[in-house]
Amino acid sequence: MSIDESNISLPEAPKAPKSVLFVCSRNACRSPMAHALAEKIGRRRVYVDSVGLNPGDLDGFSIAVMSELGQDITTHIPKSISEVEPRDFDLVISLTPESHQQLMEHLEAGSVAVEYWPTFDPSSAKGNRDQILGTYRHVRDQLQDQIEKRFGFNGS
Repeated sequence: MSIDESNISLPEAPKAPKSVLFVCSRNACRSPMAHALAEKIGRRRVYVDSVGLNPGDLDGFSIAVMSELGQDITTHIPKSISEVEPRDFDLVISLTPESHQQLMEHLEAGSVAVEYWPTFDPSSAKGNRDQILGTYRHVRDQLQDQIEKRFGFNGS
């Protein structure tokens, strides 16, 4: 089922939100990377959290590519969207079509600003270890670029 977003009234996202929630399918790969990157890049000027529709196990390749940047995400515990209230955040960013659709179906119109950042699922990458890590690095780097541009933060 597809949603006609032209009929949904969402508030405009603040340029510099004080709190951001990243939502993906399992909170095991993309959203933990986005969470860690946003915290580092934002230097904790913004409260960041992440959830999944159905939490899975933290992805080992995500751990590996984040450690290349000096970020340890091994303490991240994947959690479900049912464990937070999206309306408590200034901005909710969905990273998957499924999470975006669920947010649009279940949030009250105008209750929270939502942005959709379609993000490739690196866990579906095929090939040898180096090829798979390359895919994860690409997704990590895209998320970092988007976070820096969206929030005006410079990661350096």
